[in-house]
Amino acid sequence: MVNPDHGHSGVAVVRVVSGVRGGARLLRAGGLASLCLAGAAVAQDEPLQAPPPRAAAAVPEGAVGGMGDINLYPKRVVIDERTRIASVGLYNRSIERGEYDIAIADKVMTADGRLLDAEAVAPGERARLHGGAAMLRWSPRRVVLGGSEAQTIRIMARVAPDTPPGEYRAHFSAVAVPPADASYSIEQAAGAAGQGSIGVRIVPRFGISIPVIVRIGQTTLTAGIESPRIVALPGGRKALQLTITRAGTRSAFGDIAVTAPGARAPLALLKGLGVYTEIDARQVTVPFDAGADPRFLASGAKLTVTYTDDDVEPGKVLASRDLIVP
Repeated sequence: MVNPDHGHSGVAVVRVVSGVRGGARLLRAGGLASLCLAGAAVAQDEPLQAPPPRAAAAVPEGAVGGMGDINLYPKRVVIDERTRIASVGLYNRSIERGEYDIAIADKVMTADGRLLDAEAVAPGERARLHGGAAMLRWSPRRVVLGGSEAQTIRIMARVAPDTPPGEYRAHFSAVAVPPADASYSIEQAAGAAGQGSIGVRIVPRFGISIPVIVRIGQTTLTAGIESPRIVALPGGRKALQLTITRAGTRSAFGDIAVTAPGARAPLALLKGLGVYTEIDARQVTVPFDAGADPRFLASGAKLTVTYTDDDVEPGKVLASRDLIVP
């Protein structure tokens, strides 16, 4: 079981230092969403009051974990006309002190599920994006937590009266701040210049992001499943490739399950898959469970693929399709 829609990545901070012998080591952290550290343009009147950090006995079930020691809860935030204030819990799972930058920015989803900073893509690629960052303000903007401590981040939506009905989206990001001893001053760099070599130190900034959705008025959604087919992954493991289609004024968010008659559990499960309003379809690969009985994947076997809502009507089947294993 995997969850593809919570961005977690390592943002590398590069520092060039004179006089450091030896090669540089690059630490990479993959993720579906690149993190934007610049705050969105939001109203800056009276500050939101956030509660002080508190000891966290345990990270709540359903929290989203990124690379490093950061957890966020919930896995996504939806703000509607009934409530304009939401909270996100930030949890430091480690025993060490941690410092985190908090930002909210617009991101664009591509047909293969990647999330790109809106400012980094061409105007044509973001033409259908209904960004929500300009509606949102949040506090605090930076958090310092001791080991196993938690902090609540408050988010408020301010919607102009003439805003058209629909869904608007931004992404909340928490990114770890490197410790002070990970950096070099200009004096330190200059003092090492006489050693006759140049080195590069790369400091990774691990983080995670979740969507923040603002819905105004009534929204609609129709979803479908197209072109399911079984493929082989590197290493010989099998997977199901398919396309989730979406139409209407609301994004789709839910779980994909592949079942077979007689099987006690799904043969494959992909939780928390979103198709956002700037795209009409998303291509998906769902690996089969390594322990799945091979009889259910033999030629002629019948499989059923379902996409089940985990948003407006949790448990509702948004789309379903049968296929026969070739």
